[in-house]
Amino acid sequence: MAVLALDTSAAVAVALVDPGGARLAARSADERRRHAESLAPLVDAVLADAGLDRTDLTAVAVGTGPAPFTGLRVGLVTARTLALALGIDVLGVPSVDALAVQAVADLGLTPGDEVLVATDARRKEVYWAHYRVVAHEGPHAVPVVETLAGPGVDKAAAVAARLADAPADGRLVVVGEGASLYPEHLPADDDGPLVPDAAVLARLALARRAAGEDLPTEPLYLRRPDVQEPASPRLVPATGSPA
Repeated sequence: MAVLALDTSAAVAVALVDPGGARLAARSADERRRHAESLAPLVDAVLADAGLDRTDLTAVAVGTGPAPFTGLRVGLVTARTLALALGIDVLGVPSVDALAVQAVADLGLTPGDEVLVATDARRKEVYWAHYRVVAHEGPHAVPVVETLAGPGVDKAAAVAARLADAPADGRLVVVGEGASLYPEHLPADDDGPLVPDAAVLARLALARRAAGEDLPTEPLYLRRPDVQEPASPRLVPATGSPA
């Protein structure tokens, strides 16, 4: 029995964990424009790596962003479709939450330390969220963080100014691919994670479900998609008198 986790908020990441959160298999593809073509083969690959079938899945965890519209939608639709077909739960977790939890583990953060997650929002902006560490290790061996602000979307300079106005009591680290794009404003920790780890996302989903938390799968787009449907043409009344 296993939990499948998908995240398409940045690259494409897929993992399988057992009910206790141990990683069984994981695959990823550094694909930013063709998520749909990459995701299904990766799901098949991790199942094969673990020697499991889709019928062995007990839940699907999925990253809810924030992220650009197209890539995020691929992961959410795939997770919901799989869960519906198999009659199992689908568990939504903000991708930025998973990155924050991952940073706590990777960087050895302690209670009181803070994490700013910044991911690539394109348009010379970042998606961001600000967290405080509550516990280095909680249920399911998952760090516990609380959200101080966000998620939001803004210019990197504006996010840096927000941090300057609210200095951390403890250590403050900046992680995520968005920070690496704008080091003049958001100096990222060199050892911090850049993109979500699907196995970490799965563990976080399991811990939150065990705590009785709601795990909605509504996407965090934060802004309208780049491509819009054209507005309906307006009818312009005719002028002049009939012939």
